[in-house]
Amino acid sequence: MKDVKLIHIIAIALLALLYACSGNNAAAPAPQAASLPVYSVTPSNAITYQEYPVTVEGRTNVEIRPQVDGYLDKIFVDEGAFVNAGSPIFKINDNRYREALNSATGTLNGAEASLINAKLEVEKLTPLVENKVVSEYQLKSAKASLKIAEANKKQAEAAVASARINLGYTLITAPVSGYITRLPKKQGSLVSAADPIALTTLSDIGEVHVYFSIGESDFISFRDNYAGNTITDKIKNLPPLELVLPNRSTYEQKGKVDMVDGQFDRTTGAITLRASFPNAKGLLRSGNTGKIRLGLPHANVLLIPQSATMELQDKIFVFTVDKDNKVARTPVIVSGKSGTDYLVQDGLKAGDRIVFKGFESLQDGAVIVPEKITGEIAAK
Repeated sequence: MKDVKLIHIIAIALLALLYACSGNNAAAPAPQAASLPVYSVTPSNAITYQEYPVTVEGRTNVEIRPQVDGYLDKIFVDEGAFVNAGSPIFKINDNRYREALNSATGTLNGAEASLINAKLEVEKLTPLVENKVVSEYQLKSAKASLKIAEANKKQAEAAVASARINLGYTLITAPVSGYITRLPKKQGSLVSAADPIALTTLSDIGEVHVYFSIGESDFISFRDNYAGNTITDKIKNLPPLELVLPNRSTYEQKGKVDMVDGQFDRTTGAITLRASFPNAKGLLRSGNTGKIRLGLPHANVLLIPQSATMELQDKIFVFTVDKDNKVARTPVIVSGKSGTDYLVQDGLKAGDRIVFKGFESLQDGAVIVPEKITGEIAAK
């Protein structure tokens, strides 16, 4: 009985040994190639957008300053109010200027009376000299007095005009339509034409000007990428601009570049451009900040989706696919962004294929099964 059990044990051990040997000798199954979407690189047109910080100014910003001295009797407007051209803003006490006008008017009346007397004297002496009743010297003296009287009248007339102008300066009106800024001087304050601070500033913001600066390389791109023989012609071919506000919202109206400065700033190496934006609702004010979004067109450039790239140590890579469907990690140089795409400057050529997604665990030399891309990517 014991011999039978021993035989069973030996048989079981031999079977286990045979199974183990047969398992070691069996070949491991080859890993299957990954099936991944592949994108074909083709030339196309694109627009890249560059943002530049801007300052906003009203179409007209006028400092309101007194032209005569005196106390502010009245302030007709409040800070932030809109006023029309010709509307009164300030009233300076005019008592002394009115008195000065009255005095000048009295002097003029006296000069006119003296002129009349001088004319009568000449008229009286003229026939007497002709009849040799009086000497010619007396007539010459009368004529000289007449010229003095005429000069005195003109001087008095000028004094009246000057006094009237000064009196008119006591009422300060709006030279243009616009919004009133801060009012540093209050009613009763003494104001003077020599004051360093203006009474207020009047800002016409029906249209605003936006000033921004671009570097020399960007200016060359602008110059080379738009049609036209002159800068003026190229400005006309610029597309409308967008103004990005500090909260990253986009201003509802689009603007147009209408001025390029005549020279580069030697300190910064930049040149200033001006764009104008309609502002009928008054949403923009002088002093606003933001960024201008300027688009530059590019013809026949290679575009690749940003999602098909990976970044390592400040370099951008893609996985290219060769004719045998073998992948290789390839560095590319990009020159800008257009939407969700990169513009490829170097590293790829038209017709190259790249792995669109799922490449995170790929190794150089791996073989894949390319998948056709559908949807928006395929439409590209």
